[in-house]
Amino acid sequence: MLPLRDENPTTHFPFVTVAIIALNVLAFLLWEPTFASSQERQQTFFFCHGLIPYEAIHHVNLAQGGEPARQAIDQADLGVRGQELQRFLAKRCPHKNWLFSVFTSMFLHAGWIHIGGNMLFLWVFGNNVEDKIRPFGFLLFYLAAGIIAAVVQLALVHAGANDVLPNIGASGAIAGVLGAYLFMFPRRRVLTLVIFFLITIVYLPAYIVLGFWFVLQAFSGLLALSSQVNAGGGVAFWAHIGGFVFGALMARLFFPRERLMARPPPPRPDLWGRRRFGRRRRPPFSGG
Repeated sequence: MLPLRDENPTTHFPFVTVAIIALNVLAFLLWEPTFASSQERQQTFFFCHGLIPYEAIHHVNLAQGGEPARQAIDQADLGVRGQELQRFLAKRCPHKNWLFSVFTSMFLHAGWIHIGGNMLFLWVFGNNVEDKIRPFGFLLFYLAAGIIAAVVQLALVHAGANDVLPNIGASGAIAGVLGAYLFMFPRRRVLTLVIFFLITIVYLPAYIVLGFWFVLQAFSGLLALSSQVNAGGGVAFWAHIGGFVFGALMARLFFPRERLMARPPPPRPDLWGRRRFGRRRRPPFSGG
């Protein structure tokens, strides 16, 4: 299921949501070596700016980690010896701050599909959450969801190769937005691209779209835990789960929300209808 837009108009322009999307796109186009032909250059960038579980757990970057870090790299079987990678990183990013990488990793993406999917989900659902809890609260909530998502991922999946592979992407923070939206607007209709034998576009309630997404993440996360190999194929499923549960709990406890069985408001009248009846009010901003 791929959400395209929702029937959930807002009353304020989503400045923070747009700013976060803009920062992610600018980082992808102008900061990351997105258009570099060398894969080595791209991987080096992620090692220098991504969140690496070993570094966060041991509070030291790989280049300065000494023999323990060297052994962790060798155990991961990355195709390069630990000593060589440490020397290489010592030249490229000797002063990497592992704590700062928790934040920088939230604005990095591994490809066009990665950033396109994340930004689509953020635009469709983020503007409504921001509209309810206001811009500053939404910014704090978004960053907190990203941090919680990273902590959950580090706590549950940090063995073998996962220890020294960079984790990047905004999906953990965005998962928090999805969890909040599920409790705040469970019955709002979401125009969804459904691919299941046939490809179709239908309106579905938010609790079906987001509930299906969460079940898929939970199932994949359990598979990843049950395997000693990186069963997720590089996808941080437990970051998604952690962020989503955090967002849902915050919405359940503190954010304004609709009851599950409450009827959603009628769809927004179109602009022509307002003009026809002589009322020309400023139209609200819609979710994508």
